Amino acid sequence: MKVFRILLTVVFGVLMVLSCSEKQDFDQLDDLEITPTYETSVFYVKAQESLINRVSGLSFFTQDFNFDAFEEPFFADRVLSGVISYELENTTSKPIEISLEFLDENENILDTEEFRMDAAPTSTLIRDVSYGPTGKSLDIIKNTSKIRLVATNLGDGSSTSTLENPAIVLRSSAKFTLDLK
Repeated sequence: MKVFRILLTVVFGVLMVLSCSEKQDFDQLDDLEITPTYETSVFYVKAQESLINRVSGLSFFTQDFNFDAFEEPFFADRVLSGVISYELENTTSKPIEISLEFLDENENILDTEEFRMDAAPTSTLIRDVSYGPTGKSLDIIKNTSKIRLVATNLGDGSSTSTLENPAIVLRSSAKFTLDLK
């Protein structure tokens, strides 16, 4: 009986070694592509018409937004493409112009986006700006440290819209695809 158990163990051992199995391919990781898309809000700015009327001069809003997220090695070394989306609403009685400057750490201008919009009533202006193989250079995004927004009143400083809570609203979001491999 003892010999039978040993013989049975040896037979099972040999069968296990010779059983059907594929050769392990540990190079599969080289073929793996991990390219998730991340979406985030970039900024939201709202200026009431009453504020615009109180500011003397054409430029009623100037703001620098620190934006070092694009420079982070995790992002800059992995970004493949992206789109920044802008939505601009103007319910005021003033035609406006908005300029966005993308600046590097030395405040050199890398890119500029200009928006012009007539006084209300107007529809929402929507613009998508692509970066990467089908758009502007990814170097703009990778080297952006600051975004400067300048809003200019192209009208007067006294008129008031008849719409409820007249304001200028600029929203921005970004969607980027990264290679995580």
